[in-house]
Amino acid sequence: MTPDFSKGLLPAIVVDDKSGEVLMLAYMDETAYQKTLETKETWFYSRSRQEYWNKGATSGNRQRVKSILADCDGDTLLVRVDPLGPACHTGEKSCFFDTIAGEDELPLSSVVSSLAEEISERKAKPVEGSYTAYLFDKGTDKIAKKLIEEAGEVIIAAKNKDKEELVNEFADLFYHSFVLMADQDVPWEDVLAELKNRSSKKGNLKKERPEIENW
Repeated sequence: MTPDFSKGLLPAIVVDDKSGEVLMLAYMDETAYQKTLETKETWFYSRSRQEYWNKGATSGNRQRVKSILADCDGDTLLVRVDPLGPACHTGEKSCFFDTIAGEDELPLSSVVSSLAEEISERKAKPVEGSYTAYLFDKGTDKIAKKLIEEAGEVIIAAKNKDKEELVNEFADLFYHSFVLMADQDVPWEDVLAELKNRSSKKGNLKKERPEIENW
């Protein structure tokens, strides 16, 4: 569907291409849209200032455009980006952080992002008494050993048909996986991107294959 700018400004919903988290809402007219296509960075039209603006031109928090989709009516845009910093002027990653209705809890993507950020923070700035800092201090061998132990405990809980224990062990396994990713400087978003890549190649599983590259 081609965007329909005949009625003027179109709302542009900006989301993180890797995590899927909604970052902000702004507006584009045809000129801003064309600037976005040409520069591969987000451009919008400010209704209050009545001028065009390039996200991050002042703050440095630019947004590299990965794709642009139009809805079924062509009057709303979904802009998937690689954010180079917070989207919100407050310093928050997303402009949508203030809960006004419903349960006051973070979406799963935000929970995962927060966990990854906290683990990376412990690596960069160790805190005395922190278990995460302790693992980093002991090094890769210790982290890998704990990951193996947690994987074994997941299997034991599964064989015991203990759902509550299985949930707890999976949480421990995921946590230690994130510690190892941080230890090896592997962003969790890269792992998510690989999962998305595999999900697009369904039905290609080969018999006796040692590694599952496609679902």
